[in-house]
Amino acid sequence: MTTRIIVAAAVLFLIRPSVAICAGEHPEHPQSPPANQPSDQATKPAANKPEEKKVTTAQISAGITKHITTETGKSSDKKFHAKHEGKDLALDLVKVHDDRLSGLGGGKYFACVDMKAADGTVYDIDFFLSGTPENMKVTETSVHKINGKALYSWKEEGGVWKKVPTA
Repeated sequence: MTTRIIVAAAVLFLIRPSVAICAGEHPEHPQSPPANQPSDQATKPAANKPEEKKVTTAQISAGITKHITTETGKSSDKKFHAKHEGKDLALDLVKVHDDRLSGLGGGKYFACVDMKAADGTVYDIDFFLSGTPENMKVTETSVHKINGKALYSWKEEGGVWKKVPTA
């Protein structure tokens, strides 16, 4: 019995290095590089890339909620302030669109929220974040919709999503 275990362990030990070498040479699912990364990075073996932590939508939701809460706490009127067409909007958080949260790769994330002004106007605001789940920073904020009317839409061009004005 002991001999069988030793032989099985020895065979596994001898086979394991060749499997690891093959896995590093040919990534099974190559990914497109982010827009800001040179395309030659996509051809490097997966073994040479640092392992990126998977971020859940719950972590993205917590990151955007934390950002809004922090900014609201800093303002004298306890409102979240966003700029739109030269105006300062004082807003309250209504809802984080958990179904629209996504990881974009490379430590970048997207979040969409509804916020309401004192006059009842509802603003759908898009946020781009970067960083780790514990320390996400907002890199871009834009008003996407006002009372449900879109100011722009999204279109994919060459693997990169871009804003497109609505007609």
